Amino acid sequence: MKKFATVVAALFVAAGLAFAADPAEGIWKSIDDQTGEVTAIWKIYEQNGTLYGTIAAVVDNPQDVVASACKESYKNFPVQGSVNKMHTVGTPWIFGMKKDSEGNWSKGNIVNPGDGKMYGCVIKYLAPGQTNKKYTAKEPTLAMAGTVGPIQVFQYWVRATENDIKAVQEKFPPKN
Repeated sequence: MKKFATVVAALFVAAGLAFAADPAEGIWKSIDDQTGEVTAIWKIYEQNGTLYGTIAAVVDNPQDVVASACKESYKNFPVQGSVNKMHTVGTPWIFGMKKDSEGNWSKGNIVNPGDGKMYGCVIKYLAPGQTNKKYTAKEPTLAMAGTVGPIQVFQYWVRATENDIKAVQEKFPPKN
């Protein structure tokens, strides 16, 4: 009976590992590479083999701010409708990301809802101690790059929590 229980426990552990989320998934704080300040809190998630990112809370603006600087549409944007009439919070600004390897995604896009510019996108998960360019992660980090051709400009995002989302939402509530 002990052998049976051990085998069942091992199967549950193996199944859990097989269905574990990619390390890039989760809640992340975007950090401005110039100021070091948090700009937004994002939810990064996989759906049908594609990675997406939505802003869960935006800093320094009401939570119902509309992305009016955006174009009306973008190629392959995952939501129907006029993008320039969508809320910054809750819209998938990161889309079309394809998995290269565990924690590494590329071939997608990111739209900056503040200025409406669309870039190619690369996401690399960094465990503590791992490096990307000249940056060494001190904690779990997403190396996020907006790309234009061969040029990649990285920002380094850190883990966040649901409590971080709530705190930002309370500090910058919706206007309506």
